[in-house]
Amino acid sequence: MILQQKNRRCKPPLFLFLLSIFCLNIALGQQKKLTIIPATEAIKINSDAMRINEKSSERITDSRLTTKSGITLKAGIAQAINSEREESDIAFRIRIPTAGHYTIYTNAVTDAEGAQLMKKAKSKFESLFMRIQFGDKRGTKRVVYVPWDRPVQHTGIFDLPAGEQDVKIWLPRGVRFEYVQIQKYVAPKVPTAAASYKPSVSPPSSRPRLWVNQETLPMVKKNLLDPEHAPIWNKLKDDALKPFPLVFDPNEEMSYNVDLEKAMELKAFYYLMSGDRKIGREAIDLTKAYLSHVEFGNILDITRELGRAIYTAALVYDWTYDLLSKEEKENLVKDFMRLSMDMEIGWPPFRTNILNGHGNEAMVNRDFLAMSIAIYDEDPVPYQYVSYQILEDLVPMRRFEYQSPRHNQGIGYAAYRFAWEMHAAWLYYRMSGQKVFDDNITSMPSYFMYMRSPAGEMLRDGDGFASGKAGEPFYWKSPQVMFLMSTYGRDPIVKGEFLRHGQLNNPTMFLLLNDPTLKAEPSLNSLALTKDFGPILGSMVARTGWNIGPDSDDVVAEIKGGGYHFGNHQHADAGAIQLYYRGFQFGDIGLYRFYGTPYDMGFNKRSVSHSVMLAVDPNEKYYRSDVNDGGTRFNQRAPRSQKEVESDPWFHNGKVMATAVGPDPKQPYYSYFAADLSSAYSEKMLNYTRQFCFINTGRKDIPAVIVLTDQMETKTPAIDKYWQIASLNKPELTANGFVLHNSLNGRVGKTHVSILSPSSGYDVNVLSDSMTTNVFGKQLEVPETPLAEGKGHRTLVSHQSKEKTNHYLTVFQVCEGNSSPLVLSQEKSGNVDLIYIGDDLLVASSAKEINEKFGFKNNRRNSKAILTGLKPGKWILRRGKRVMAEKEVSAKERTAYFELDRAGAYSVEMK
Repeated sequence: MILQQKNRRCKPPLFLFLLSIFCLNIALGQQKKLTIIPATEAIKINSDAMRINEKSSERITDSRLTTKSGITLKAGIAQAINSEREESDIAFRIRIPTAGHYTIYTNAVTDAEGAQLMKKAKSKFESLFMRIQFGDKRGTKRVVYVPWDRPVQHTGIFDLPAGEQDVKIWLPRGVRFEYVQIQKYVAPKVPTAAASYKPSVSPPSSRPRLWVNQETLPMVKKNLLDPEHAPIWNKLKDDALKPFPLVFDPNEEMSYNVDLEKAMELKAFYYLMSGDRKIGREAIDLTKAYLSHVEFGNILDITRELGRAIYTAALVYDWTYDLLSKEEKENLVKDFMRLSMDMEIGWPPFRTNILNGHGNEAMVNRDFLAMSIAIYDEDPVPYQYVSYQILEDLVPMRRFEYQSPRHNQGIGYAAYRFAWEMHAAWLYYRMSGQKVFDDNITSMPSYFMYMRSPAGEMLRDGDGFASGKAGEPFYWKSPQVMFLMSTYGRDPIVKGEFLRHGQLNNPTMFLLLNDPTLKAEPSLNSLALTKDFGPILGSMVARTGWNIGPDSDDVVAEIKGGGYHFGNHQHADAGAIQLYYRGFQFGDIGLYRFYGTPYDMGFNKRSVSHSVMLAVDPNEKYYRSDVNDGGTRFNQRAPRSQKEVESDPWFHNGKVMATAVGPDPKQPYYSYFAADLSSAYSEKMLNYTRQFCFINTGRKDIPAVIVLTDQMETKTPAIDKYWQIASLNKPELTANGFVLHNSLNGRVGKTHVSILSPSSGYDVNVLSDSMTTNVFGKQLEVPETPLAEGKGHRTLVSHQSKEKTNHYLTVFQVCEGNSSPLVLSQEKSGNVDLIYIGDDLLVASSAKEINEKFGFKNNRRNSKAILTGLKPGKWILRRGKRVMAEKEVSAKERTAYFELDRAGAYSVEMK
């Protein structure tokens, strides 16, 4: 290891120093106005109270600013946020009443130059930065404007001495700066229950504690020699033994350094495995230098990088504990606490919710938990607070939620956030030998496997995209979450899935947790083709096979609805359906780029970007958006407990009425799902049910058929109802519906959509180009993207007559290339719809529960009848007067299936 501080700058003679101060005062304006910071209140220092450097900056007026005036760099003046010039662009003087931590905010808007930069920005790293310096402290770069509409920025928490001091600011080009707000930092309040909490699980007195303990350490060491581990261990050893050169200037802030953090972790782990004290000391010295000088700034979500530094240092602290002196432990604990205050959840860790949002990420589940376990002997309070959050809030909530083995935040955020929960599960388990999470957490891998499309990308769910560029085959990967799930649940199928995801890129975690005796199962064929996800996040995924790859001709369909809505990245998509066959046929056409933009809140997260039903009440107002799309209620608020979820109607997202698969549960011919979605909508909705029946035909030319039934009753006839399908490609209209299409590797797949009800008196409107994101008169701008969703289409079907209740019955036939769909015919038997699909398929359906006798004709032998939406009880099938079969229909399934071996007239009735 090479650890070296750059020499401090030579100090100039006193008279030159005084002369520079004199000249600087002239340059910055006349008299220094003093702003006294109150002890308890926030104060704004507006631009008119600041001195400007007239060589570089000027005052401007701007109606967007609260005071209508601000300061900006002059035309042609280069920014100096990296110490390019010593004179600041702005300065003002403050008096701090008492030494301590103070929170700083700024307000600024962009000019034409800045607006153009922000329009081109593709990530948070292209934000606009200023440089700010308090007194003689190190200057620091901080975000002053971001690529979305948020003029006020949280600059950070600063430790300021008492007394008078100058504040200097160097501006970036492109901003008009208005004010700085300063206020005394207020730590998050500790809940009363947390203040007296006694964790049921505590760290052992022995070391190590993180990811391994005294009991499991011999096993981990032994596994290093296993053929599955040895190559990784040998590479880690080579990297750990290499010196890491660390050169830094103590007068300048040190940016976070991922390579340095990796070196710290590898060296500490190598010491733990080998006992090499020299390498252990290198890990400690690097950690001490890094934690005492690193600054993370205020860029969006910097808490993730900040937390990783805390976590890595905690590993070093625990794994090299016997090498640390008392003074080193004390200093490292102080650095832990200093850095913890800047975390988004704050310290103590109660500023935000641990159940959802950023609070559900690494901050508590990995970073603070690891830190609190590591320093437990020196300070047990952090572990007390962290364990209260996890064991008393998170664990009970997930026990409830994971009754449905899928994540409410969607595929992308599930892979990220659920991985941190798995960190917590593993950290507690390896520390104590106790599994603190409910066993249903081990069922979560099914979500990621069933949402896999035949080509390898993922079905859409929540914010973010699990795909490549338009039309290109793409295999979505998240090795970390698959690894943690496969090791924790000891599931060979999940381990096989992990291996398909590729390299973990975390050698220490792999060597600590992987069990080389658990052999991976590469095939998914032992899994059932249909997954019912249960009542909490009601949904069903049905597929025709487990062939994954660019040449797959399998079909996958999903319907969701019923259960609860948990806000944040979860979409307003109750009732949404999607279908994949040789590419996406229909589904979700929203794009996630920046959170909270008008497009994000008005289209991407909303019902209108999905294949759902819309009911437009012109008087309806939506939460956090002025766009009225006619969809379900728009919820961005996360619940804080199971009790709140179940008791507050705000979170109710409909109710699963029935689910059934059969006759073979592993390879079902039919998969049925029905939901009452009334409560997902506002009070405009009196009743709405959607029923979905997926039929796996076993044919190559027409591999699947979907029958969809919608019955919607609104408060008044004036509320316009629209049955909508969102697709990547423009549909072709036909006499009784439309045809969708997509292709994969040159192979075309089509979906023939037949509108059986209404049989007449309806309109079909296809919205494309800019009209796709024109939401009933409100135009939204689509972000630039190479993805096909950026040029999607919306097909809306509506009744011409305005009535309170409208009924839709549609059939989707998935067809290979130019193959002709099966012949459809429809009959009515009382209130029951009889749908004849080709020669040997029949589906009986109704908008309401079927509780009456009905009949149908079978024109050939060896046909099949699927009866859905039946009232629970015993049903009798007769041919003529002869009883052919009896079927007990359960409340859960509400479905009966019969194989008919003879032609003739049949009747069905309750016994």
